[in-house]
Amino acid sequence: MQLFYNPNIDENTTLFSFEKEESKHIVKVLRKTIGAPLYITNGKGWLFTAEVTIPNINKCAANIVSKKLQPKHDYNLHLVVAPTKMNDRYEWFLEKVTEIGIDSITPIICDHSERKIIKPERFERILQSAMKQSLSCYMPNLNNAITFKDYIKQQDFKGDLFIAHCEETNKKSLKQQLKPKKDITILIGPEGDFSVKEIETAINNNFIPVTLGNTRLRTETAAIVACHSVAFVNEL
Repeated sequence: MQLFYNPNIDENTTLFSFEKEESKHIVKVLRKTIGAPLYITNGKGWLFTAEVTIPNINKCAANIVSKKLQPKHDYNLHLVVAPTKMNDRYEWFLEKVTEIGIDSITPIICDHSERKIIKPERFERILQSAMKQSLSCYMPNLNNAITFKDYIKQQDFKGDLFIAHCEETNKKSLKQQLKPKKDITILIGPEGDFSVKEIETAINNNFIPVTLGNTRLRTETAAIVACHSVAFVNEL
């Protein structure tokens, strides 16, 4: 099964045309002909089954023959992760957490951040590709990059709040703090970690300091470990 993505399709759509690039892939690479099945999601949970009606390499057309709203996991995970110095590491993180299962991601610019500019369009493409590859029908929400100071000022945090850092202070184990079916936000800092002031500010705003294990993890690894930990707890 190969999954296609288009955010504009909805449960009322009956006829659909693919863009030129996807049309060429469907006709030339997949060699789909009239009546061949195709699967499409809008990233909002809907899985549509379509049949090719016009196998044109410039504008392949299809009829929607069935639709189904896929079940969503019963928790909400928001990872707030500082961009890494090497951009490809952050992109790898985005890909893997999408495959595992995540709801929203916020790039956060911290005191020790070496990278302060991101390319959201490229990040969105990576999220789309990972969603299709993993056959998920839910597209993670990529929020705009924000400074740590401005993020903390929002003051509308919901659910269980955690900050993972490397300072030698009293921290709890994330795996022991996690509970199933909960909304969760986890802050993960840059290569140089959060500053002491940032850690104190987060704690003063009800974030619980946690450790992800006995070894020192890279930013992207820590984010993936945190994501998998939440998914694992919710599989029980």
